[in-house]
Amino acid sequence: MSVTVTAFYKFVEIADTAALRETLLPLARARGIMGTILLAHEGINATIAGTDEAISWILAWLRSDPRFADLVSKESYAEDMPFRRFKVRLKREIVTLRQPEADPTKRVGTYVKPEDWNALVSDPDVIVVDTRNTYEVGIGTFKNAIDPKTRAFNEFPGFVAENLDPAKHRRVAMFCTGGIRCEKASAYMLSQGFPEVYHLEGGILKYLETVPPEQSLWEGECFVFDRRVALEHGVRPGTYVMCWECGFPIQREAESGKVPPCPECGSVRDEL
Repeated sequence: MSVTVTAFYKFVEIADTAALRETLLPLARARGIMGTILLAHEGINATIAGTDEAISWILAWLRSDPRFADLVSKESYAEDMPFRRFKVRLKREIVTLRQPEADPTKRVGTYVKPEDWNALVSDPDVIVVDTRNTYEVGIGTFKNAIDPKTRAFNEFPGFVAENLDPAKHRRVAMFCTGGIRCEKASAYMLSQGFPEVYHLEGGILKYLETVPPEQSLWEGECFVFDRRVALEHGVRPGTYVMCWECGFPIQREAESGKVPPCPECGSVRDEL
């Protein structure tokens, strides 16, 4: 049976995070939904999975709340449930940057639709930055994009300070998996004086869903934080599996489909 996986986020003030959590938990569990929802005073961020009926119901329930009425979700599919449990976690930030001046509820960069992204990033005057962590970039990224070589998103301000200058790099385009990191990164860069900041609307997942492979500037696969590990064009599961020893993504051999030793820890597991 096909499982529907949906990812969504929204920066919006949520004063009653604890009360919302207590309401969400039984509603989702009663419908067999798995995955994680993060709640903070700055908004909501989630990747959850379930039957198509259950996911449609929970999205409709959330959108009945005026704060989430325009919630945008991105759906993909899996043959098996990609999560083991369901949880709603209360956080200080729905994506951790630790920079109070980066407030997407007040100001963000210019959204660029997937169908317009190629033209923007092909402009030689535009600096293209991948805001994800380096192990994600290693699986796939856009052609000629800069890898900040960060291990966590809160290292991004350090990368900006050391490598980018608003006087020299006047046009910066950023992207991430679903849009949330680059939305907050764009707010941060605007606060640092960068005059033109763009970010891919809906993230890589929406680009892979929207742009045909023959027109795509994407190279490789897109890492996702569930047991599918990575997705290809058409948001279909790709060729990676996850090391059961350390959690590092491992690509199957192209011809045999076999899983080589983990490049991170060297583990060899037949059950991979």
